[in-house]
Amino acid sequence: MSELYRLIHAEKATYPIVLLCRVLNVARSSYYAWCEGEAARRARQAADDALAHEITVVHVASRHTYGVPRVHAELRRLGRRVNRKRVARVMRERDIRGVTRRKRRSLTRPDTKAKPAPDLIGRDFHAERPGTRLVGDITCLPTAEGWLYLACWLDLATREVVGYAMADHHRAELVVNALDMAHGRTHLEPGCVIHSDRGSEYTSTQFSDLIRELGLQQSCGRTGSCFDNAAAESFWALLKEEIGTRTWPDRATARAEVFTFIETFYNRRRLRKHKIFGYLTPAETRQRHQHTLAA
Repeated sequence: MSELYRLIHAEKATYPIVLLCRVLNVARSSYYAWCEGEAARRARQAADDALAHEITVVHVASRHTYGVPRVHAELRRLGRRVNRKRVARVMRERDIRGVTRRKRRSLTRPDTKAKPAPDLIGRDFHAERPGTRLVGDITCLPTAEGWLYLACWLDLATREVVGYAMADHHRAELVVNALDMAHGRTHLEPGCVIHSDRGSEYTSTQFSDLIRELGLQQSCGRTGSCFDNAAAESFWALLKEEIGTRTWPDRATARAEVFTFIETFYNRRRLRKHKIFGYLTPAETRQRHQHTLAA
């Protein structure tokens, strides 16, 4: 019916409305009601266009990674009060989408002669305060020069990347350097649990010696079970989708992009839903924990 109303509206300067309604078999009252609602429809469309612009700005700032929940949360943080279903509709109509995650290549190579540490996490990837539980893993990024290996440690209380290291190998010193960074840049409590898989890098003497030197506790999941280190696996999936899985021209370029992703976006700008604090960045979550402990 809207098409008929628009036709009448377009031709009313040429023909009488009474004649147009009779020829098109449209009730005049219905046409006048449509006219009264046209201004409201145009206002709603203009409002949707303005909202779509705001959504696009947030989506671009997120490196084209945010879906509806995080776009909505970011708009609310910016003081924009808008219904989440409306955000979903506008994004759907304009084909604005977040990224989805893919499976990754496993690097775990267990040392059959080493005696692994017990599993102190037990798939409970939560921590009451920062510096009490870290999870770590290694992944690889393809470059034209060969693989770039990346080791990270995440704090389970904040999901912040507190330590990381990159190299053209994945020997024990890679995870040792990442843990040294975590220890140097954040306060790890005595007895802090350091959880990983049973890869040979984590069961090495070099890594075990560092754990003892720092007064920490080592924890290992079972071999072949990604669920025992699901928090770290989830971070790799997120990183590879949001940074863009591709082949970099060289290791230096890949290093720079990983650094930028972790330091300027993931830790400080990317929103995650905290069960207590709501949508915050990892850095903001750490600050909230610190304020709560200080109080």
